[in-house]
Amino acid sequence: MFTLQSLSYKNNEPIPTKHAHNSVVGGRNISPGFEWTNPPVTTKSFLLTIVDPHPVANNWVHWILANIPFNVRKIVEGASRSKSLPPGSKEMISSFNELGYGGPAPPRGSGTHPYVATLYALNIESIKVGVSTSLKQVLNMIEGKVIAEASVTGSYERK
Repeated sequence: MFTLQSLSYKNNEPIPTKHAHNSVVGGRNISPGFEWTNPPVTTKSFLLTIVDPHPVANNWVHWILANIPFNVRKIVEGASRSKSLPPGSKEMISSFNELGYGGPAPPRGSGTHPYVATLYALNIESIKVGVSTSLKQVLNMIEGKVIAEASVTGSYERK
């Protein structure tokens, strides 16, 4: 079974504040680490998204990382905007209008927000994306090319 886990937090548990956006007190905007196992043998590449589906956030995009090579099984913590990204992978601009990972920064008083990290196993080696390609555009590009997907959810509340 294709599985995704965070190396930075457990499924359905709070995300440590160091991963929060730097607009949050204590937030350092460090991208979480991820590891996955048992992708389909026909996988040619992966795509990672982190989205906040909370009604207030309205599918706020925290990270899109495309064109992760098929032989990669791990993204180290802090990889966004660094040489630690998998070779050939490409980050897009988040809903913060910043390149790469943007950590949790939910409005105060809006409750606990879920942050859903989804890894898509694709039957193509790459998609043609620019840094400003939106989540909707990316999802349209991979339609019909997803072999499997796995996800892990963290939570964050700003008090």
